[in-house]
This record gives sequence, C-alpha cells and structure tokens, in this order.
Amino acid sequence: MNTSFPFNPMETRRGFFTRGGHLLGSAALTSLLGEAFLQQASASASVNHGAVPLGPHFAPKAKRVIYLHMVGGPSQMDLFDHKPEMQKWYDKDLPDSVRKGQRLTTMTSGQARFPIAPSKFRFEQAGQCGMWMNADLLPYLSKSADDMCFIRSMHTEAINHEPAIAAMQTGNQVTGRPCLGSWASYGLGSMNQNLPTFVVLVATPTNREQEQAISSRLWSSGFLPGEHAGVSFRSKGDPILFINNPPGVPDSVRRRTIDGLNALNSLNFQRMGDPETQTRIQQYEMAFRMQASVPELTDFASEPEHTFKMYGEAAKTPGSFANSVLMARRLAERGVRFVQVYHNNWDHHSNVSGRMPSQCKDVDQPCHALIEDLKQRGMFDDTLIIWGGEFGRTIYSQGGLSKENYGRDHHPRCFTMWMAGGGAKGGAIHGETDDFSYNIVKDPVHIRDFHATVLHLLGFHHDRFVFKHQGLDGKLTGVEEAHLVKALIS
Repeated sequence: MNTSFPFNPMETRRGFFTRGGHLLGSAALTSLLGEAFLQQASASASVNHGAVPLGPHFAPKAKRVIYLHMVGGPSQMDLFDHKPEMQKWYDKDLPDSVRKGQRLTTMTSGQARFPIAPSKFRFEQAGQCGMWMNADLLPYLSKSADDMCFIRSMHTEAINHEPAIAAMQTGNQVTGRPCLGSWASYGLGSMNQNLPTFVVLVATPTNREQEQAISSRLWSSGFLPGEHAGVSFRSKGDPILFINNPPGVPDSVRRRTIDGLNALNSLNFQRMGDPETQTRIQQYEMAFRMQASVPELTDFASEPEHTFKMYGEAAKTPGSFANSVLMARRLAERGVRFVQVYHNNWDHHSNVSGRMPSQCKDVDQPCHALIEDLKQRGMFDDTLIIWGGEFGRTIYSQGGLSKENYGRDHHPRCFTMWMAGGGAKGGAIHGETDDFSYNIVKDPVHIRDFHATVLHLLGFHHDRFVFKHQGLDGKLTGVEEAHLVKALIS
C-alpha cells in the first residue's frame, strides 16, 4: 500500500477529491515539462500561508493601525466639507445638471422634489492648515487639525450599507473576502504572543435611533488562514466568550486538556493536511495565554484620573465609544497590530439636527484624546489612525424639510475621511467637491486608492501584496487599477 495516501475510514468525498482529483493530470504534465517545472513548483509551494508573517516590502511608516469606522455614513457637509453657498439655495431643488441622472436609493428616488438642506451648523477654520470644520460639534477635534490628513474626495460605487461597508473593509462589495485588518495581520504578524494580532470593538452610541446591523463577516479572514480573522471583544461580561475556566477547573487541568487536543489535531493535520487544523492549534494556545493577559488589559484601574479627564467621563462606561478608544490605545501599546472600532447610528435619514450633536459628542473628545495620548507615549508617529464611514450623505433632504428637522440619503459620489499619525501627512487637505458637495472636482480618491495608500504606510506594494487563492493572486485592492496617493504621505 502506498503509505503517502493511506486508507482512512473517515474519509469524506470532498477530502478524497481534494487530495486526488488532479493526480493523473499533474503527473502527465510533470512528465512533459520535466525538471524545470519541478523546480518552479517547489518554489511556488514555499508561498507563505500564514504560519510566518510575510514581512513588509520596505520599511513601514506605521507599525499598527486603529481604525474608527462610523457605521451609517457621516454627513460630510455637516462636519468637514463646508458649503456656505448652499445657504442661498435653501429649499430649492437640486439642479439636474448637478445630479446628472446619477443613481439614487429607493428611499428618495421617488421623491417629487429634491430640496436642498444647507448645514445648520457653524464652521470655522482650524489649525494652521485652515481646514474648515464644524465648530459647534467638533471643538476638541478641531485642535488636532494640523495632525490630521483630510481626504474630501473619497468615492465608491456602493450605494447601500451592506455592500458599502464590505467594500470599505475588504475592497469588495461581496462579503467573504479578507478585511484590511486581516491583511495587516497576514503581512506583519504579531507583536505580542499573548494577545490577538487583530481585535474588534463595537461601541454603543448614546443615541440608538437608527443603527445598522454589523457582523463578523466584516472582520473575517476570508481566503486568508483563519488565524488572521479579527477577535471581537465584548463590553459586558467576559471580554471574550469562554475565556475563563469553568468553575472547579484549574489552569493545570485546562493545560492538559489543550495539550491533548493539540496532539489529536496534530495527528489530523499529518493525515489530512488541512491548514485550518494548524489554525485551530494556534488559537487554542492563544486562548490559554489570553487567560492571563486579558484581565490585566481590561482592568482600567491602573489608568490615572487625568486619562479619564482627557478622554471624557464616558471612558469609564464599558462599551461607550470613549471607553472603546481608550481600550484601543491599551491594545496598541501592548502590541496588538490592528484595532477596529465600530461606532453606529450615523445613518441620518431624518433628524440630522437632533442626532448629529449626540454622535459628535460621542466621538469628538475621545478622538482628540487618542491623538494626544499617543503623542505623549511616543506612539503617534508609528500608529495610523483612520476615521470615516462607508459613504457620505446628500445635500438634498429626504422627506420633508425644515430648519429644525431634515434628513439626508446615502451618497457614494463624494465623502470625507481623515487619517492621523503613522506616516499620514498632518495638515494636508486633499480633494475638492462642487458647491453642492455632490460631485468631485479635483483629486478623486477611490476606496482602492485609499487601501493602496494604507498598505504603503504599512510597508507593502499593493500590487505585490497577494495571497494565492483558487489559482489567482488575491489582493485587497482587487483586479482593477489602484493608485498610491502620495499627497497623503508625509
């Protein structure tokens, strides 16, 4: 019997065809192509599959990332894209020459009118860069304007939340592909063997009027090895489910149990060769190590009182955005490579004037504090902070219009994001939109371009940072052309 292909009474049909489906064809092709083919195949087999970090292509500017995603799509003209000319257009219809027949969601496509709703908030120029920012709602963050790199010309094809968030996180509107955090984990690996490389925190907004559903599909490792998926931390109860031993089970028993499981999994790996079995072994070991590291991480008692003054009193409330951002800093300083924070309820189809103050109060002070905190700890220069949503909002009102109450529909044609630290060019203001904040008139930045730029800051050429999947070179930036935006890099 050929011992390299042993009899397995538990063999599945899928496993059999996976291991033997191309055997005859491969043998025939090898005999035709000869020794050169064998050497090339051997080299291809050495492609990294997650056990060892791939490593950067060049020296990175950023060692770690804290990504603050505002779920729902913040209104750019109410925060960063100042359009004073729109005050003259109050309640006038958006001109067809501006809309140009562009696709609308079904929430407003049937409206008889598209009445323009200028922002009711006061804007001021901030910092030496002179960036116009909402002075009413962002008083803290305005102080950091010269540390922030503003992109006012972001755009996407996705017009609804699920595909738009998927595109922003994974580079593709269809879920199931690796997200940015998983790519960072795959490429750079861990800086702390006792904590995950990629952690996800879901903050609870103060106002919960219209939240969007988010799920683990957004922090999936996709076709990358499972070890690169995000690990979600909870705000209540155990930070991670089943992190603690059951009552009456000491660490010594848990250690013997894991050793036994690992031995069985190793036998299974030798027999079946499934790389996800190796992932399972590594995750069991990580879970055991986290039993000691996570309690210390989540205990904020060691934080001095001035930290809470910096982030705001809400930082003491588990699950709040301020608490999540402070946790992100603690994770980053302990070597977690990528921290993803989601903050919901930015889907302002109605009551913009009522909900926007609450949303901004949640994020304004903590975001400014994070920048200052990282500076004080000497971490700002190599920690990249990203802030933004999945698309923007329309200048015209959804439904009725009054100065006290108006709504804004989804708008993928232009929106604003910002970065800070980690090699991003502080004080830069990139891109321009028209007077209606509806179309881009200068320096457009597609999501693919944004991803290519973030990967560059992490030390990777986006077109060479690949993973073999189903015979193709899978990339975060996909198959369409992406451009590095050098103007965003310091």
